[in-house]
Amino acid sequence: MSDDALRLLSAIRALHDRIRDSVVAACEAQHHDAMSGVAHDDVGDTIYSVDRVSEQTLVEGLSELANREPLVLIAEGLPPEGMVLPAGARESECKWRFLVDPIDGTRGLMYQKRPAWILTGVAPNKGTETRLSDIVLAVQTEIPLVKQHLCDQLWAARGHGVHARRVDRVRMTESPLTLGPSTAHTIAHGFASVSRFFPGARDVLALVDDEIALDVVGAPAPGKAMFFEDQYISTGGQLYELMAGHDRFIADIRPLLRNVLAGRGFHQPLCCHPYDLCTVLIARELGVVITGASGAPLDAPLDIEADVAWVGYANEDLRMKVEPALQRALGKYGLS
Repeated sequence: MSDDALRLLSAIRALHDRIRDSVVAACEAQHHDAMSGVAHDDVGDTIYSVDRVSEQTLVEGLSELANREPLVLIAEGLPPEGMVLPAGARESECKWRFLVDPIDGTRGLMYQKRPAWILTGVAPNKGTETRLSDIVLAVQTEIPLVKQHLCDQLWAARGHGVHARRVDRVRMTESPLTLGPSTAHTIAHGFASVSRFFPGARDVLALVDDEIALDVVGAPAPGKAMFFEDQYISTGGQLYELMAGHDRFIADIRPLLRNVLAGRGFHQPLCCHPYDLCTVLIARELGVVITGASGAPLDAPLDIEADVAWVGYANEDLRMKVEPALQRALGKYGLS
């Protein structure tokens, strides 16, 4: 099936290029206050004005592809059941389901703090039974800051390895890019993070982070740092940091905070959703180890609503060292 999906690759890559260029052009033309205006509070997330730029380009581009091959599009800003393309087609006629995040990392991009990412995963259409684990083709494209002239694009088909290119927006050229996760056997002196983006229970997440640090690395020497963290508010960006060898361990366990937050009188916060993880196939093809919060293989429905906890390790050796400490910390603070 992945061989069959490769026929879609060139069209998806070209569409990603169009989305990237349209979003960068909009960021260049407008002040960040205009781009950060709330356009709509959607089921999965808040939709900002900058999101509408990418969504329009996405639907237009996939409509062209769907004229050749009908598909079901599932994405932020669309109805939860998705959109059948082309208009008038029946879902039963669709061979593929596309799970897309047109801009993952909107908040960092709209304030021009960090790049965002376009994420697309393609799975055979199994209707509502389709899952993340069914994805056979994934493409991930960097949306650079206005001041940034280099940006990356990665893709993988299951069993075919990973390919990547680096685009120079000034010279209008591209070149092959080789990525690989860290081969380090320790998190000491590297980057390792427990995601704690939003208020409500950040103290609990910090306690988990410290427990892991003391368990795996030990107490820091006077005046020394054991390791470092990076709160990149983009799941696609976090996966890229693991794939590029920048980060060694990342845990996003926000869905596990439900009971803690309820006990404090708070609602569940914004969590990672399946569309944020639709390119996890690329990381796995590179050798990054991705699991659920319990250590079981990561999987989730192919939708825009499910809350997903996930953990990434740069290699299996790091998983063997860090995962037991993570599980002990989750148990200690009532999150397992």
